[in-house]
Amino acid sequence: MISKNIPALLISLIVHFAVLGAMGFYRFQIIKDLDVVAVETIIEDERLQQEFEQDVSVDTQVSESLSVQSGGTISTNIGAAAAQPAAQTKIEQSEALKDPDIKVTAISDISLPGLGEIAVDLGEGEVSGEVGARVEGYGAAMHRLTQEIIRMMREQPVIAVWMFDASNSLQDDRKEIRENFHKIYDELNIAKNQAESRKVRYSPLETMVCSFGSDIRKLTQKPTSEIEEIKKAIDRVEDDPSGIENPFSAISRVLDEYGKTALNSDRKLMIIVVTDESGTDDQILEEVISKSETIRSPVYFLGREAVFGHPKARVRWKDPEPPNLTHWVSIDRGPETAFPECLQYTGFGDRWDSQSSGFGPYGQVRLAKKSGGIFFMLSGEEQDLAGRLAWTDRKFDDLAMKEYEPLLLARRDYEQSRKSSEFRDTLWQVIVMLNPNLDKQLNIKRWGYSIEPAEFDAQGKEQFDKTLRAMSRVSAALKEVERIAPMRAEEREPRWRAAYDLLYAQLMSYRVRQFQFLLALDQHSRLRPKLKDPKSNEWYFEHTQKLLEPDEEQIRRTKVDMTELNSQREQALALYDVVIKEHPGTPWAVRASAEKRWGFGITFEERFWDPRYYDEAYRNKRIPKF
Repeated sequence: MISKNIPALLISLIVHFAVLGAMGFYRFQIIKDLDVVAVETIIEDERLQQEFEQDVSVDTQVSESLSVQSGGTISTNIGAAAAQPAAQTKIEQSEALKDPDIKVTAISDISLPGLGEIAVDLGEGEVSGEVGARVEGYGAAMHRLTQEIIRMMREQPVIAVWMFDASNSLQDDRKEIRENFHKIYDELNIAKNQAESRKVRYSPLETMVCSFGSDIRKLTQKPTSEIEEIKKAIDRVEDDPSGIENPFSAISRVLDEYGKTALNSDRKLMIIVVTDESGTDDQILEEVISKSETIRSPVYFLGREAVFGHPKARVRWKDPEPPNLTHWVSIDRGPETAFPECLQYTGFGDRWDSQSSGFGPYGQVRLAKKSGGIFFMLSGEEQDLAGRLAWTDRKFDDLAMKEYEPLLLARRDYEQSRKSSEFRDTLWQVIVMLNPNLDKQLNIKRWGYSIEPAEFDAQGKEQFDKTLRAMSRVSAALKEVERIAPMRAEEREPRWRAAYDLLYAQLMSYRVRQFQFLLALDQHSRLRPKLKDPKSNEWYFEHTQKLLEPDEEQIRRTKVDMTELNSQREQALALYDVVIKEHPGTPWAVRASAEKRWGFGITFEERFWDPRYYDEAYRNKRIPKF
């Protein structure tokens, strides 16, 4: 029987061997002929886990049903194409920069949950902190906080400690919170009734209210569940005249006082901080994080966006007493990263803008993330926010911004990571070198120039010499930036590529503006323009679109003519366009677009300016601390 089947078996074996042989040969040919490709990983060890940002819609009505949203998800970054740097030309080679004796008179896989998953209550132990939940107002934040409280109350009783920033700038916010506070407790009553009807465990909630500034103040003497008592406590928040905000010290005190008690009594401690500033004491951030993790106490923030790459913002305050002067006061509001990743310099001094970064302040967001809380980012308009770009769109495209999330490492780890990259470390050294808060000589006088010609010349000579020095430092920085240009394509983080692109464009444009300032000083000194308004008492300079054309004497001395100036400006504009194209929908693109609009020329204008603005004693007496 077997012998009869031998031919069939042989034929089958021959056919199979032929097919397998052909397949083997086909695979060999694919491997042999495959084009060589370079694969660049976008996964970096130091970015193990990130959380997505989500919008929380405006909702001022009490919900009739409740749902719980889970915490963060894991994501990766997507790279962006590199841009070729523009060539440096010769303003920096001008003889004006080499002649210290020039006088003014001469010039001389993203994995986001679906709608079904987002409403699933994962339980307390499964939820990690979120880097940002954007909300349009406190009502929406209150609803989400209700969900967080209910999630915890399913496990154990909760002590919620509300901590209000006692600064002058938060007065209106405290009023809005008080008006929305009932929302939490009304919704909790709904949840309690639902739990009782389903015979589900529902633990009690107690609330403490505190305020903080330079120190912490208890506004309820002990935890309470009485809503009217809580509202009255909020009304008792008084402005702290010190102007100092120490949120992390206050959080540390609360953790020390209530943390162990909560653990020993099997209660959950949650802390909710309401503030519009980043605070002045985040040097103890890691200590507070360690305490919150030990006690397992989540910290929630209802806060504002950090200023883009800068520690300060400006708020407008009008003196209620005659002469009712308006003042622009500096407050702490950033940055969004452990250390600034963009220039603090405008070409003439410190930044004076309030541009949103699209993220919360680094210290607050890191604490919320590490403790298991949430940073609620209130992205609505602020009436008193002042400074350039304060009123630009503060809500960026979330998908675009996902690639640009800050590294929320501890500062020491962040610094080590930055130092390990020559590209990043060089950018940081440029930022430090051109920091006008560290090098005061980089601050050029913008206003307050005398209407008396002789005094104007003396002021102008001093500013002229400072500007020459500033130009030489900008040129030195440009050489460093152009030296690392080949490294840009190897940089994995979109944030750092964007930082490079913007910084490069800014340096090119600042050099043109500084040179225009020298020309404007010389022209003003020679032409002695007359005041148009007899009330004017000073000159100041501002940007203009039109470039000031050097005369023959200036061209002879500087070797820079109008052709050269236009060429420099076009290169700077092209570099700004690179930022806008490569990083659309981000703060870098917003900044690049704004600086293009500001113009490259410089002109002197006249105005009346109340002398009391320059009176330090008056300012200290009248302007409150924010």
